[in-house]
Order: sequence, then structure tokens, then C-alpha cells
Amino acid sequence: MGNCLTVGPNEALVVSGTCCGADDKTYVVGGWAWAWWLISDTQRITLEIMTLQPRCEDVETAEGVAITVTGVAQVKVMTEPDLLAVASEQFLGKSVMEIKAVVLQTLEGHLRSILGTLTVEQIYQDRDQFAKLVREVAAPDVGRMGIEILSFSIKDVYDKLDYLSSLGKTQTAAVQRDADIGVAEAERDAGIREAECKKEMMDVKFLADTKMADSKRELELQKAAFNQEVNTKKAEAQLAYELQAAKEQQKIRLEEIEIQVVQRKKEITIEEKEINRTEKELIATVKRPAEAEAYKMQQLAEGQKMKTVLIAQAEAEKIKKIGEAEACSIEAVGKAESMLYHRLGPKVRHPGPGK
Repeated sequence: MGNCLTVGPNEALVVSGTCCGADDKTYVVGGWAWAWWLISDTQRITLEIMTLQPRCEDVETAEGVAITVTGVAQVKVMTEPDLLAVASEQFLGKSVMEIKAVVLQTLEGHLRSILGTLTVEQIYQDRDQFAKLVREVAAPDVGRMGIEILSFSIKDVYDKLDYLSSLGKTQTAAVQRDADIGVAEAERDAGIREAECKKEMMDVKFLADTKMADSKRELELQKAAFNQEVNTKKAEAQLAYELQAAKEQQKIRLEEIEIQVVQRKKEITIEEKEINRTEKELIATVKRPAEAEAYKMQQLAEGQKMKTVLIAQAEAEKIKKIGEAEACSIEAVGKAESMLYHRLGPKVRHPGPGK
């Protein structure tokens, strides 16, 4: 039986020993591996960046000046399979402090050997080149241990006899001297050049003034011609604008008149429709009822007239009948009296009609 082991990207897992008895090793970075109980051996080696501070004290340079140099280096175990195997052989089972101590001693040894081949001026004036040289010389040796130098720089350089301070003062004095000489030469050259520049400036100023006067005169002429042309164009444009404005105004007036005509036609049409509607409404609400009322009155008048005529005719017929009756009655009375008179003779006095 066995178990599954995982490892992060900051360390490598080395598994040795298999169930078949082989002595092969498996290297795992940021992954997992299977290990057999009581058979496989598992160990880990760090892949994190290690910071070292190599320091060489009182190392004599090529000139015999003892100086102390302090550097800063960033190193780490390389992850290529072959180089990781080499680093495992060298450092497997060791702590980070032990690995750093081995690499530090290697760097300090190379740093010390390189210091003996250089002058103080070379070390002091070009630290980057010095650090690059140390890195190039030490890289193969630490590489054979499976270690990679990521960076190396010189942190500090000093000596106990103030040689560097004196060198700095000497260089400062030399620099100051060269600066003073340079300033004097520059001032001299500046004076000569200033006189030449003044002469050139006067010549240039004369030419510039001449050209400026010519240019100003030409500019005035061009400005006058331009103004004349502008005024002419402006007058033409103003006239054209006024003519166009008059045309547009006339066109607008004609369109307004046409609109008014159209509106008047529409108003007339509406008025005609309103008149027709009003006429129809009057016919429906006034004329026809009035005609009906007049017809009614006419019929009533005619009926009344007929009634009066009939009544008059009836009254006349009545009077006629009464007259005829009275006439008949008188005639009958007359006939009776006449008959009585004839019968009674002259003794009977005839009273006459109505007595």
C-alpha cells in the first residue's frame, strides 16, 4: 500500500525506491507523486529564492590596498530535471541555512580572487562591471551544484586607511580643476563667440530690418489691394444678397397670397357647406313645420269656411223652409177663411192675414 503526496511550486519532491526494488528517483515540482509504504523514501528540497550577502574583509587589491567589499546575491535551485538531480545530490537532506552557507562560501571565494586582480579605482568607479564580472566567474561553479545566480550587486566598498576617501578627494579636486579650466576656456570662447554673434546679429538685424521694411511695404500694398477687392466683393455680395432677399420676399409674398387664396377657398367651401347645412336645418326645423302649420291653418280655415257656408246654407234652408211653411200656413189659413167666408157669408168679417 502507499499514499499520494503533493508538493507546491516552491519546493521539489524527490521519491526514491519502488516496489520493484529499482533505485530510480522521481522529481516532482508543483504536482503529486505516489510513494510506497516502507519502500519509498521521500524528501523535499526548497525552490525558493535565497538571499546571500557575501562579504570579503581586508582583501588586498592589485595595488596592495586592503579594502572590504559587501555584496548582495539572489540564488535558487534550478528546476531543469538534470540540474535538479545535481542539486538533489548536493543538498538533499540539508536545511536552507546549510545550502546558503555552501553557496555563500563559493561566492566569497570568487569575490576575493577577483578583488586581487583589480585596482581600487576599477572597483570603486564601476561597481556594475565589477558585479557582472563576479557573477560571470562564479556562475559556472555554482551551476555545477544545480544553483542559479539570479542577481549579484555590490552593496558597499570601503577601506580602513581612507584611501577611497583620499581618492575621492583627489578625483574631486581634479574634477574641480578641470571644471575651472573648462569654465575659463568656456568664458574666453564665450566672449569671442559673443562678439562674433553680436556682429552676426547686427548684420542679420540689418538684413532683417531691410527685409521687414520691404515686406511691410509689400504687405501694405497687398492689404490695400486686398481691401479694395474685399470691398468690391462685399458690395457685390451685399447687392446680390439684397436682390436675392427681394426675390425671396416676393416669393414668400406670392406663397402667402396663394396660401390665403387656398384658405379663402376652403373658407368659402366651408361657408357653402354651412349654408347648405343651415338651409337643410331650416327646412327641417322651420320651413317644413311652417308649411305644415300653414297647411293646417288653411285646412282649418277652409273647414271653418265650409262650416260657415254650410251653416249659412242650413240657416237659409231653414228660413226658406220656415218661410215656405209660413206661406203654406198663411195660404191654408186664407183658404180656410175664404172657405169659411163663403160658407158663412158677409156676416163674418175677414180679419186679414196676421190678425
